[in-house]
Amino acid sequence: MKVLWAPWRMVYLSRVDEEKTCLFCRVAEQAPSPENLLLVKTDHALLMLNKFPYNSGHLMVAPLRHVARYEDLRDEELLAMDHLTQKALRVLREVFSPHAFNLGMNLGRIAGAGIDQHLHLHIVPRWQGDTNFMPVIADTKVIPEALEATYVRLKDALT
Repeated sequence: MKVLWAPWRMVYLSRVDEEKTCLFCRVAEQAPSPENLLLVKTDHALLMLNKFPYNSGHLMVAPLRHVARYEDLRDEELLAMDHLTQKALRVLREVFSPHAFNLGMNLGRIAGAGIDQHLHLHIVPRWQGDTNFMPVIADTKVIPEALEATYVRLKDALT
């Protein structure tokens, strides 16, 4: 069996149960800003940077309404999330020129969801060779750009 180590995620995992309110609900009540990492908010969905990214440009799309089950999404929420996902993919291609993407949802704690009561879609840009020796040898993941810089680049491209 091969083991994939991701020690940089421990900061997030150690705090997730300490949160008193849902991250997505809290952010949905705010205006976009570099502090909350919210890039776009529509009537039914939001697009934000992941504070603990797997790669630069790791985004999340979530409905504004607090809902855990995908099958409980309303039509307008599904459509709003799909539109933001398309927009995010276009902007990420323009700004970062990734070779590919991972799109996915972890529905439920057992499936890997850190926030399991408010579903969200992860959009992770991928590049040829983005898994290098650092995570394998040094238990370290290199994110080559500060979140603030990524936020500004994406926000500018989204407007």
